[in-house]
Amino acid sequence: MTQQIEDSVLVSNYISGDEKALEVLINRHNQRISSFIYSKVLDRDVTEDIFQDTFIKVIKTLKKGSYSEEGKFLPWVMRIAHNLIIDHFRKNKRMPMFEGNDDFNIFSVIGDDKLNAEKQLIQDQITADLQHLIEELPDDQKEVLVMRIYKDMSFKEISENTGVSINTALGRMRYALINLRKIIDKNNIVLTN
Repeated sequence: MTQQIEDSVLVSNYISGDEKALEVLINRHNQRISSFIYSKVLDRDVTEDIFQDTFIKVIKTLKKGSYSEEGKFLPWVMRIAHNLIIDHFRKNKRMPMFEGNDDFNIFSVIGDDKLNAEKQLIQDQITADLQHLIEELPDDQKEVLVMRIYKDMSFKEISENTGVSINTALGRMRYALINLRKIIDKNNIVLTN
């Protein structure tokens, strides 16, 4: 069984001059990031361009020493990709194609960007609130939840990384979710948009 090196260790190694570490990170997350980008732009060439731009931005940030989200590499990279996707659509503001007919309605073609920006702000706030709630969990539950949700690891991988059985990992995840619900209820928190 080979132990997988944590993203945070690879990031530190890359910052210290180990170029191979970045290659490992890109290969590790390539599929997930590419799929995410493609699901939004539905174009292979644009996906490739945005993927490359994402990692150019990642490299610049790491080289400048401004990366500080220890242990949250993938969500950070996904956020960069998401912002570049938004930039892509802003730059290429294309009107959707439509078939002309007597029932034409201008509101089916134009949208309200403010609504999207508002939804994004709400979503960002929910994400921040949720991260604060996760911090209140016991360490063993928090570790499993972060590995499962944010690092997209299987329970088998979690079991191998934490040295516990799959059933124990499943149990910790279950208790983490139960405890999160209790914290949300106790504090009357609303996590919806």
